[in-house]
Amino acid sequence: MPAKTKKPKKRDQEVTVGNRRLKLTNLDKVLYPKTKTTKAEVIDYYARVADTILPHLKGRPLTLKRYPDGVDRFNFYEKNCPKHHPEWVKTTPIYVDRRAGEIDFCLCENRATLIWMAQLASLELHPSLSKATRMEQPTVLAFDLDPGPPAALVQCCKVALRLRELFGEFGLEGFPKVSGGKGLQVYFPLNTKVTYEQTSPFAKAVAQLLERQTPKEVVSKMAKAERRGKVFVDWSQNHQKKTTISVYSLRARERPTASIPLHWEEVERGAKRKASAEKLRFEIPEAIKRIEKEGDLFEPVLKEKQKLPDIGGLDGADE
Repeated sequence: MPAKTKKPKKRDQEVTVGNRRLKLTNLDKVLYPKTKTTKAEVIDYYARVADTILPHLKGRPLTLKRYPDGVDRFNFYEKNCPKHHPEWVKTTPIYVDRRAGEIDFCLCENRATLIWMAQLASLELHPSLSKATRMEQPTVLAFDLDPGPPAALVQCCKVALRLRELFGEFGLEGFPKVSGGKGLQVYFPLNTKVTYEQTSPFAKAVAQLLERQTPKEVVSKMAKAERRGKVFVDWSQNHQKKTTISVYSLRARERPTASIPLHWEEVERGAKRKASAEKLRFEIPEAIKRIEKEGDLFEPVLKEKQKLPDIGGLDGADE
């Protein structure tokens, strides 16, 4: 009886997404060596979460962070939409500044475009806080909580709860999510006629207030030397030129984690016990399972209208 031979791996494949034809290449390439996660698995992840992530990408200028040979190799941010993009991929020209001039950003408007981006090994998707049609108007106020070792996610949970309490005094509701990396992010939906000239100084004032209240636990300054053992409350993402990691995007870390929304009760538990905080990390299988169970916990961020408080209402805020 002849010996059985293994079927060769299928490296390339043509698929139809909607009414678009796509060629997927190097599907067996390992993009996450630690877990041996392949490009095919990354594409499959984005295909399965497409209906959930797309509302958070549509209409927003998008920066791609590409890892063509995996997370431990060369990577690059791509703001200009690749010139070889299919004709059906929509783009939007945005004037950035005198130095960068006008950049033609990609728009991720449909499932086919999302799969095409995954085919490019764009593991991370970084949309603007604004819609392309109103770049001066952020739809949210965002805080990125980044722990400086030995501080960790448990300390980020504690600071997130302080943000909830502070904004709760103004009647504003926030929505937390793990960044997919070391930290936590809290978004406060606005969806009103507010500009970055208002949100940026307000976010900075909040970070500085938290730092003054607990200087041993929180830092608002960018210098990495000052972050050791503290949580850096990064307010700088509230800027028209910036893009930030999308909810439900994968992260290019050692393991294929995703940026996933949380319930505040989970943040409360994470602030009490390190073990609970460690559970707030979602790799591809856990992320898919959670989305299927919970739905889109970040949906209110797209719709809820909240008024940015008067900066004078922050006790001790800088003038």
